[in-house]
Amino acid sequence: MGGRAALWTGFALVHALLVALNLHASGWPLGDVEAVYLHWAQSAANGWLRMGIDVPWVYPILAFAPMAASLAFGAEWYPETWLALVTVLDAAAFAILLGRDRLSRRRRIAAWWWLGFLILLGPIALGRIDAVTVPFAIAGLLWAVGRPRLAAALLTIGAWIKVWPAALVAALVIVHRRRGEVITVAVALSAGIVVVSLLAGSGLNVVGFIAEQAGRGLQVEAPVGVFWLWQVVAGVDGVGIAYDRDILTYQISGPGVDVAVALTTPVMAVAVLAVVLLGVRAARRGATVGQLLAPLSLTFVVVLMLANKVGSPQFATWLAAPVILGLALRPGRFRAPAILAWVVAGTTHIVYPYWYGWLLAANPAFVLVMTLKVGVLVAIAAWGARALWQAGNVRAGFRAEAPASAVARSEEA
Repeated sequence: MGGRAALWTGFALVHALLVALNLHASGWPLGDVEAVYLHWAQSAANGWLRMGIDVPWVYPILAFAPMAASLAFGAEWYPETWLALVTVLDAAAFAILLGRDRLSRRRRIAAWWWLGFLILLGPIALGRIDAVTVPFAIAGLLWAVGRPRLAAALLTIGAWIKVWPAALVAALVIVHRRRGEVITVAVALSAGIVVVSLLAGSGLNVVGFIAEQAGRGLQVEAPVGVFWLWQVVAGVDGVGIAYDRDILTYQISGPGVDVAVALTTPVMAVAVLAVVLLGVRAARRGATVGQLLAPLSLTFVVVLMLANKVGSPQFATWLAAPVILGLALRPGRFRAPAILAWVVAGTTHIVYPYWYGWLLAANPAFVLVMTLKVGVLVAIAAWGARALWQAGNVRAGFRAEAPASAVARSEEA
C-alpha cells in the first residue's frame, strides 16, 4: 500500500468509480455539467452569448475555459470530456504530491487520505466547476514554500475560475517572507486577465460575478439555513423551500431569511478579519510557512463555508487542499481535521446526489445529517483557530518538512 504503483492504482480505481457514478448513478450527478455548462459552451461556440463577456455571470471569467474545452469532441461527448479533463488535472496534482524523490510516509498518508476523501465525497468531487480549482489549489499550496511565485500564479488562476482560492492567496501573503512577490504575481496576473476580458468586450461584466453572488438568496444547503430547515420540519407557517429559476437552485423562504441573507456578508467579513489577525499575530511571532500555512488556509476555507449563504455540496471539495498540505507536513498534528473533513465529505455524499429530494422535502433524518455536517465544520473552525493561536506561541510551534520534492527547501533550512 506504500508504493507508487499502489497509489497510482488507487488513483485510477477511485477516479474510474467516480466517473461511473457521475455517468450512471441516480440523482443526475452531472446535472450542472450537462444542462448548464454545456448550454453556456454551445451558446458561445455558436456566437449567441458569451457568459462573463456579453452578460454578467455568476462565475469569474476563467471558469469558461474548462467549460469550453469540454466541447472539444462535440456535445454528445461533453460529460465524458469534462470528467476526463478533471481527472487529468487531479493526476497532475497527485504527481506533484508524490514527487520524484523517495516517497516519504507523510506524502503517502496525504495521498491515501485524498483518495479516501474523494470516495467519501462521491460524484460531486468531479462533477462541478469547483473540481477544476482543487488541483490548482493543491499544487499551489504544495509549491508555496519553495516556489511562492509559481504558487501565487496557480492560486490566482484558481481564483479566476472560482473565487475561493483567493483565500489561499491571502494566506500565502500573510505567512510568506516573500509576500511582495506573491502580491506582484497575483496582481499582475489578475490585471492581465481583466485586460484580455476587456479587449474581448466584457466591460464591467468581467467583475459581474461579485454582484451576481451578492444578489443570491439563502440556499437550502447553506449552514445558516439549518435553522429554517428545522422550522420546515416542524411545520412552521410561512417557511418553505422553492426553486429559483434565475439562480437555478433551491432556496429557503420565510420570516427572518432576508435578514440572515443580509448579514451573511458582514459576518463573513468579520470572521475573515479575525482569521487574518490570528494569522498575522502568528507570523509576527515567528511562525514559519510550514507551521502556519496549512492551518491558516484550512481556517479561511471553513469560515468561507460556514458564513456562506450558498453552501452548495461541491464546497466540500475546498477542504482537500489545506488538509493535504497539513498531512504532508505533519500527519499527527492534522489527524483531527483530516478525520473531520472525511465526515464532511461523507455527510455531503449522503445528501447529494442520490437522496437530495429528501432534503428538499425537509425529511428530519436528512436535516439531521445537514445539522451534523454544520457541527463538524464548526469543530474544524475551532480546531483551526486554536492551531493558529498556538502557532503564534513559540513554545507550541513544531518543525515542518517539505511536502513534496517540488518544494526545494523550507524556511527553516
